[in-house]
Amino acid sequence: MPGSTDTGRVQVIGRRVIRAEQPPPPSSSPVPETIHLTPWDLRLITIDYIQKGVLLPKPKHEHWHAVVDRLASAFARALGRFHPFAGQLVVHERAGDGTITVSLRCTGEGAEFVHAAAPGVTAADITGELYIPRELVASLFPLNGLVSADAASVDGEPRRAPLLAVQVNELEDAVFVAASLNHAVGDGTTFWHFVNTWSDLSRSDGATCERPPPALERWFLDTCPVPVPLKFAKLEDAIRRHENQQLPLQECFFHFSSESVKKLKARANAEVHSMTGAATISSLQAVLGHLWRSVCRARRLDPSQKTTYVLLIGCRGRVKGIPPAGYVGNAVVPCKVQSTAGEVVEKGLGWTAWQLNRAVASFDEAALVRESLERWVREPRLAYNTDLLGAADVGTGSSPRFDVYGNDFGWGRPAAVRCGPGNKLDGKTTVFEGRGGGGGAVALEVCLAPDALARLVADDEFMRAVTAP
Repeated sequence: MPGSTDTGRVQVIGRRVIRAEQPPPPSSSPVPETIHLTPWDLRLITIDYIQKGVLLPKPKHEHWHAVVDRLASAFARALGRFHPFAGQLVVHERAGDGTITVSLRCTGEGAEFVHAAAPGVTAADITGELYIPRELVASLFPLNGLVSADAASVDGEPRRAPLLAVQVNELEDAVFVAASLNHAVGDGTTFWHFVNTWSDLSRSDGATCERPPPALERWFLDTCPVPVPLKFAKLEDAIRRHENQQLPLQECFFHFSSESVKKLKARANAEVHSMTGAATISSLQAVLGHLWRSVCRARRLDPSQKTTYVLLIGCRGRVKGIPPAGYVGNAVVPCKVQSTAGEVVEKGLGWTAWQLNRAVASFDEAALVRESLERWVREPRLAYNTDLLGAADVGTGSSPRFDVYGNDFGWGRPAAVRCGPGNKLDGKTTVFEGRGGGGGAVALEVCLAPDALARLVADDEFMRAVTAP
């Protein structure tokens, strides 16, 4: 399979295609033949797959083959609810006008299920240090090195790669369950909705699922052509390969306890109150403001250097027509907060967090969503990792609201979460709920150039807020 990884410590035992098991009534519904992709979906066909995984305790009373069979059976049931993930992306080349369209064809071919083992690898090898062991963690994930367009075939050709793959890894004292989802068919909310559904069905042996049913119908502006044409003669013309753009990067995983988050929030709000008379900074804005200031110091930016924080704002429930829960697809818009490194560092945590707060508060459906979508249809612009963040920028993906620690597959809740190797950028930060979940703690995976990351780890002001691994 394209993109598979084996460092020698992780060996694939088995690989199979799992077909969707049709859910029982009343949740069953007719399977559409084709789902057209929105501009938000299409923009991400040039981005890597979403890759996240959870570290679970080792089952005490079950043999490995029984655990794997249980997970595979629940995976088929979850796939039945999210049946488009068993299909393929199809490109239609329109010779008449030199454009292409890309759609999601519900062919039912299945998703990939990989069973692997890593003898001698322990949970502590993955989570015991601030620094993430890149090669080891990458080998626990399927479909490495692919961009979403790599799964697209010209109409009539065989499927090139699955839209969804999971890898169940036997460790010495734990299980690591990893998933890779094509970014053109869903965002982080969709990703965790699927994983939450899978874990519910595994824990209950298929009897119940606590999650809302997926809403598979895509949302389009009334003025949007469907399908949306892209101005390329072939899809390959739009893809930029990674080989010529890889820079040395490292990642650390930082935990902020609920008490630490409360202190950052109180400090930020006290500073903002002294400036504006208000106190409206959220916990996450305080943590991200703390990070932004610290990264500017770690990069040793000149005070006059322009720096941007890129936030993703969810549109579910914010935009009329997009349901607040269950919507499958991409439904986020980027929001850029710009300043100088000198202002970010010197004006304090409250001022920096307030810039993030004001950007989120100024969300305007007409400008951020409708006008930008209408403009995108006229002049489609695909996303490329090399363009998303500049050398002085920071960007945050994912959300602490995603239910990571609720993913109990039947023998215990996760002890940790880790990202796969996809979409790693200098300045990229992935945010999760903190360890244990539900208590106000926050965790960040921070990806930086090695020298800057080393200075961040050595920054006393930053690390005073961080909890030991």
